[in-house]
Amino acid sequence: MRVLGVDPGLTRCGIGVIDGGPGQAPRAVEVVVVRTPADAELAQRLLQIAERVEAMMDRHQPDTVAIERMFSQHNVRTVMGTAQASGVVALAAARRGIPVAWHTPSEVKAAVSGHGNADKAQVTAMITRLLKLTEAPKPADAADALALALCHLWRSPMQSRMAAAKTSAAASRTALSVPEGRMAR
Repeated sequence: MRVLGVDPGLTRCGIGVIDGGPGQAPRAVEVVVVRTPADAELAQRLLQIAERVEAMMDRHQPDTVAIERMFSQHNVRTVMGTAQASGVVALAAARRGIPVAWHTPSEVKAAVSGHGNADKAQVTAMITRLLKLTEAPKPADAADALALALCHLWRSPMQSRMAAAKTSAAASRTALSVPEGRMAR
């Protein structure tokens, strides 16, 4: 499975690609950080992000795109920029028919470090070790993008099994329900 992970942001947007699967050690394929100038127009900044993420999608043909889900932040301006960058990435994936998965920062931290309160240095150290990289990815947005991809790579089989079990349970409940118009005794 190939996963493209995105740590969205207007100033710095991390994009990382990882390969892996059952019985395979995960392998980093490529990681980049798109930087846009804070004084540029919003539309131009989003265009720059879109062009780079689309190029990565076209070059690497990921099976899934994993994007960080923002849950809250105090700076509304930062949240808006992050949401806009996330939307550009999700749209690019949808246009290519690539499924999008959303993961919270605490899910990602727990997946790669063992606990959801890990700091950026711990995440970077674990990504470097888990992917057997010769040097730590920099800046932190690069490590975060790889961590998102790795989190999805490891969590998706379990999520698929849980979804299948939920569908199966719902089908079983439907099959056992009393037909409409008949009363149970």
